[in-house]
Amino acid sequence: MKYRIVKRTLALTASLALPILAQPPGGGRGGPPQPAKAVAPIDLTGYWVSVVNEDWRFRMVMPVHGDYMGVPMTLESKRVADAWDPAKDEGSGEVCKAYGAPAIFRIPEHLHFTWQDDQTLKMETDAGMQTRLFHFGNWKAPAGPATLQGDSAATWEITRAGRGGPPPDPNAPPQGKGSLTVTTTHLKAGYLRKNGVPYSENAALTEYFDMLKEHNGDIMLVVTSVVTDPQYLREPFIVSSHFKRQSNDAGWKPEPCSVKW
Repeated sequence: MKYRIVKRTLALTASLALPILAQPPGGGRGGPPQPAKAVAPIDLTGYWVSVVNEDWRFRMVMPVHGDYMGVPMTLESKRVADAWDPAKDEGSGEVCKAYGAPAIFRIPEHLHFTWQDDQTLKMETDAGMQTRLFHFGNWKAPAGPATLQGDSAATWEITRAGRGGPPPDPNAPPQGKGSLTVTTTHLKAGYLRKNGVPYSENAALTEYFDMLKEHNGDIMLVVTSVVTDPQYLREPFIVSSHFKRQSNDAGWKPEPCSVKW
């Protein structure tokens, strides 16, 4: 827990003295906003691998049925989790319920980010072979059924120097340049953990993507996830997941969803 908080705090502290723009700047006086790809303060594209440094017993091994420590569950949520039956999920073809957006970063995996177009950032996972689309600008979600990855609206939080200040240093580490905020709704019900801890279709997810450069030169991605659910959570469920940038696709191994490890 301490490591998670410190990492997020470092990213925020680095930018406290500078103003934050929640939307891309315009393309000149009176011009339209520049596309999200062109104004990205951090470069998420490429491959990343999970660094599991906490919640080992929930993430690296199959969590014990009934072990819900750390999740602010309602009584209804506990009843649902206690009745969890992986064989039933397999029989009904619901093997991906632990791979939805609220839990996808808790699975040991590799990530691959690419730009689908100038306003849409695509994220793929090898674990469960899931795809998320982060939509910038005035995107409107299409009508249709709820999905495990939901509908995600994205915004760059861009740190800008004050008026008359020096331009940003392109060689500076990523912390302090800005971050990505993603809000996801229209989610299909799923699990926060592999052992059946549920979230409902009323859940909403807010994520904060921060990049940090370690002293040894490693580039890290810290994703802080905040899940709210009036049906199954007494208060927001907050976790941070860590990934290290890779120079290539080493270890990328797409595998289908599984109800157990």
